[in-house]
Amino acid sequence: MSTDPRETLSGAPMSALQITAVAVTVGLTALDGFDVLSISFAAPGIAAEWGIDRAALGVVLSMELFGMALGALTLGAMADRIGRRPTMLACLVLMTIGMFMVTGVRQLAGLEIWRFTTGLGIGGLLATANAVAAEFSNLRRRSLSVALMAVGYPIGAVVGGSVVKVLLHDHDWRAVFYLGASVTVIFIPVVLSVVPESVHWLARQQPANALQRINRALTRMGHAAIEVLPQVPAQVRKHAVADLFSPALRLTTILCALACFFHMMTFYFILKWIPKIVADMHFPATAAAGVLVWANVGGATGGAVLGVLSQRMGLKPLTLGVMLLSTVMVILFGHASANLNELSVLCAAAGFFTNGGIVGLYAIYAQAFPTHVRATGTGVSIGLGRGGAALGPIAAGYLFTWGYSLPSVATFIAFGSLLAAAVLALLPLNAQSPSITLLRSANN
Repeated sequence: MSTDPRETLSGAPMSALQITAVAVTVGLTALDGFDVLSISFAAPGIAAEWGIDRAALGVVLSMELFGMALGALTLGAMADRIGRRPTMLACLVLMTIGMFMVTGVRQLAGLEIWRFTTGLGIGGLLATANAVAAEFSNLRRRSLSVALMAVGYPIGAVVGGSVVKVLLHDHDWRAVFYLGASVTVIFIPVVLSVVPESVHWLARQQPANALQRINRALTRMGHAAIEVLPQVPAQVRKHAVADLFSPALRLTTILCALACFFHMMTFYFILKWIPKIVADMHFPATAAAGVLVWANVGGATGGAVLGVLSQRMGLKPLTLGVMLLSTVMVILFGHASANLNELSVLCAAAGFFTNGGIVGLYAIYAQAFPTHVRATGTGVSIGLGRGGAALGPIAAGYLFTWGYSLPSVATFIAFGSLLAAAVLALLPLNAQSPSITLLRSANN
């Protein structure tokens, strides 16, 4: 029997603690999903109260995406340096502050600042939760666990959107952010009490009391304690960001980031602009929020289906197919008529494939990057990808302002998914990916 706890956890059935930890990551990404889309739910009310045009609104809709880019890059790297657990807690604090402070702003600049702050926490939390889901899973269920983690994102939007529809009947747009801040702060004690530090991270980084912390976690998972830590040279433990651009990982890092960049252009166009597009068809704000909920119902379903299929099919070709269909469905959404039923169905279908692509990318990151740079690699990919996420809504806002119709704008933005598929086709991903190799070699 191996004395390396990483190999033990990778080969054994998942314990109740491991399943619970993965479930918490689902909840955290659900929280992220609502917090990101809170500005979309609130956008019609903000535009009406403050009288801002579509170009200015496009910038507001993208501010937390810029924050998410920086948060994924910096806080994702922090998770590889100081640990998964403290980074998740720091991100939750940032998100709580950002969501609450939005409720008191009276100027556009203040709204942008606090949405950026919220985005910092969301970006770091997404990168860290991806690593936690991968590292608390065994090897057999890793892709499924990461896929389920990513499915939390649209689930949060669906549940949150359903609550928002009720809130907006009797309250203004600020109620959306009060709700987000309240739910976010609840997750702080949940993480403190339920999620221990990752055994994979402890075994690799070996901070003070690493052996005792690993054995406590192993005992809670039903495994025997180890007597000594795995042998990992000090110089190896220090490697992090530089390794992402080493010969072994350079191509993986660049292609993962580019695929994320292009696909998120399309993904966030759908998520950010649906409420405003529907409202401009002369439907009430509650109906606009309802259509966005259907987009996220489709997204949750698509992510779950991809997670299940990834157990039987190759992850890369599966994700490629989903991205191609994402292109088609976003174009069809752009040609929808002003009919709520038609809009809901097309948005659900577009959400199914656009979010399926996101889930596929997250699962690919968990395979492509080894433990010591898993959160950093995911953060770099997500962080640079957020450039596309921010560009999509902004570009759409300017195209609308310049007089382009919805079918033209949707067709233009939909090609982001097609470009992402073209990039992803070049990514080398197989059974000998860095994370698998690392698990087979304790000394790496």
